[in-house]
Amino acid sequence: MTDGYIMQGKIRVIVLGLIRSHDRIFVSECEDPVKQDTFYRALGGGIEFGEHSIDALQREFQEEIKAELTNIKYLACLENFFIFNGEAGHELIQLYQCEFVDPKFYQLESLAFADGEWIFTALWMPLDRFRSGELRLVPDKFIDYCEG
Repeated sequence: MTDGYIMQGKIRVIVLGLIRSHDRIFVSECEDPVKQDTFYRALGGGIEFGEHSIDALQREFQEEIKAELTNIKYLACLENFFIFNGEAGHELIQLYQCEFVDPKFYQLESLAFADGEWIFTALWMPLDRFRSGELRLVPDKFIDYCEG
């Protein structure tokens, strides 16, 4: 997440891809520089004007980590109010469940990727660490879709 993710006074429409492998999910590790708080979020990004959310999902995964997706299924629309970098944000999230086409992504321990000028790390994290509250997955309701 970068400052570009906050659109003062506007709702940002984004798409996220939930990718599971057994008891773990593929997420990006993020840090709020003001709160000095680490949190985790599924990969995805902004939906451009005139773009279908499923196309945005595929584009974002291609741009960020050069990955193709398959078995894409729509799950829900989530609303997220948050504070990041000291700024209030509001998102509508189109959430999809999906899988990687290339099995190499399931073997990765971590993967650095750029989003604008920021570098993030994507990694597989055990769901139990989020369920227990040890780690924070955002938005909060996202965990509800990780079961089963």
